Amino acid sequence: MTSVLSAISVGSRRRWLVFGVALVLVALAAPFGTKFQDAQQKDPSAFLPGGAESVRSLDQQRRFPSGAETPAVTVFQRDGRLTAADRQAIAAFADRLNADPVAHSHQTSPPLPSGDGTSALVVTPLAVSGDAGALTSAVDEIRSRAHAERKPGFQVEVSGPAGYSTDAIKVFSGINTTLFAAALVLVLVLLVLIYRSPVFWIIPILSVVAAEQLLRAAGYALTEVGVTVNGQTAGIALILVFGAGTDYALLLVARYREELRRNESTYQAMRLALAGAAPAIVASGGTVVAALLVVTLAEVNSTAGLGPLSAVGVGLAAISSLTLLPALLLIGGRRAFWPFVPHTGDAGADPTHGWWRRLGDRIAQRPRATWSGSLAVLLILAAGLVTFSTDLTTADSFRGEPEAVRGQQLISQSFPAGSNAPTVVIVPDDARIAAVARAAAGVPVSRRFRHAPSRDRPGRSSR
Repeated sequence: MTSVLSAISVGSRRRWLVFGVALVLVALAAPFGTKFQDAQQKDPSAFLPGGAESVRSLDQQRRFPSGAETPAVTVFQRDGRLTAADRQAIAAFADRLNADPVAHSHQTSPPLPSGDGTSALVVTPLAVSGDAGALTSAVDEIRSRAHAERKPGFQVEVSGPAGYSTDAIKVFSGINTTLFAAALVLVLVLLVLIYRSPVFWIIPILSVVAAEQLLRAAGYALTEVGVTVNGQTAGIALILVFGAGTDYALLLVARYREELRRNESTYQAMRLALAGAAPAIVASGGTVVAALLVVTLAEVNSTAGLGPLSAVGVGLAAISSLTLLPALLLIGGRRAFWPFVPHTGDAGADPTHGWWRRLGDRIAQRPRATWSGSLAVLLILAAGLVTFSTDLTTADSFRGEPEAVRGQQLISQSFPAGSNAPTVVIVPDDARIAAVARAAAGVPVSRRFRHAPSRDRPGRSSR
């Protein structure tokens, strides 16, 4: 394996050939990489198992004139109880939404007062399934109108599934750029601290960025064959590329710098460095790729999509570290390590000295105390698992409190659970509509019902 790698990148001409091929591949991948963002799924149904009942219901809803609706829920709350003027203002707000509806909206409901008299809900269904831009525009318009109703002591927020989706879209719209910038800065700081060079960091960064650009194109290809990728999945995969690529680069560069202190020829130093580092990089990359592919078995589509995308990313990082990185190191030569340029015979050529050797000696002298102490520290750090809970709410998805979360908090204070997300029941048989309605009415938390026929056979279905 190492001889093959050496044959690819190590040589006065081959280093430039590998660099040129990498440039061509990145250039060819760029147009597809730009499509990666648009190819990411934003429809909530795409993140769930295809056989889930909720997904089947959404598919059926598209047969109705209204299609699959996403409710925007405007909540009004007065400290104390709603006044007569408040109730009139809320009713007028609902009437205006019906008289002058926002784009993609359907009939806005009459105000639904709370049992304690402090709050009221106005529900505006939006038929914008899969169209993130249309959804955010519609919700922003409703919010703009709703905020005009705010008064001292009278709170107005827009929440519901449409509100949460809008806030999530806004949060995730820039997540890749934020994560990319944060990872880049972190890697730059680490490389500068480790190699104490103002220029050397460029070489491993170029290797990692090339892998990252190729991953974007590969991610677009995966979406074309049916793999579900969303903003969160893409962000995680890109960070994995940076982490794995930097890790592999540090391993190869450390061996290469050692060999530069033993060998006059940079080509011979790279051959020996690849012989020492390549097996570890391949083993590490292969293990991580295999582990990530197991994630493909997840039932949730968004989680399953993380597996192949991340596996491809780690694989590209390993390949780039074993081909492009050696070529770049050879092009840069010893001078790339300036101002601490490694020369033949410099201190550090002997691996039996230094801080790590002293640490190894201490561990060898007291192995039992070392492993038992390490285990104790790990157990202390893992103590939080005793109270760990995965019982998270949608609000827990946000670090702050966007309007959807604030609105849900107001709803929860005065309305029963589920008030902001109406349940849809598909009835394929006309004769059973009344029976289903009676059964639903028997549910203690149910409040109000409406039904609508499907577009293919009026009266056939109800919800």
